[in-house]
Amino acid sequence: MLKKSLLLYLLVLIISLGCNKNETLYKVVGVKDGDTMVLLSPDNQSITVRLAEVDCPEKSQAFGQAAKQFTSDLCFGKMVKLVGNQHDLYGRTVGEVVLENGTSVNHELVKQGYAWQYRAYSKSMELAMLEQQARQNRLGLWQDENPTPPWNFRKEEKTQRVEKKVKKVNKPYKKRRSRKHQDTVAF
Repeated sequence: MLKKSLLLYLLVLIISLGCNKNETLYKVVGVKDGDTMVLLSPDNQSITVRLAEVDCPEKSQAFGQAAKQFTSDLCFGKMVKLVGNQHDLYGRTVGEVVLENGTSVNHELVKQGYAWQYRAYSKSMELAMLEQQARQNRLGLWQDENPTPPWNFRKEEKTQRVEKKVKKVNKPYKKRRSRKHQDTVAF
């Protein structure tokens, strides 16, 4: 009898814990670009979040502003769940952002053609399929004949900055002409 009541008690405890998931909701208070946003925690702490497994075009790149606008339209001012708590080199939290209705912002960006699956950091078959469908339907950035992935765009920009710097450093200096000094005589 004691065993049965103990088992029943444990079962009720497990069920109640499972049902009372108290998921923290954050408010989206800023969208920096298509895959980076600022969330406000319940205790008013600002958290910069980089969306995991996806990479949107840079703001200065074709479809970069469109990706930012899409993300903003989708979630700005809304309450969201943050799944994941890893951090990148820039101190941003890397994770998946999910709307209250269950829509993954990460997946929606790829599905609508505003992001690539970031294959260097993602092995998700679902994201690969969403990207393939967006390509086939020529959605968003896939309207371009040959879109440049943002990781290649960033690499090219960095190369150009380095080349500019090297050019500046190797620029020959003009030889100064010597001034003719006149002796001044003090009386």
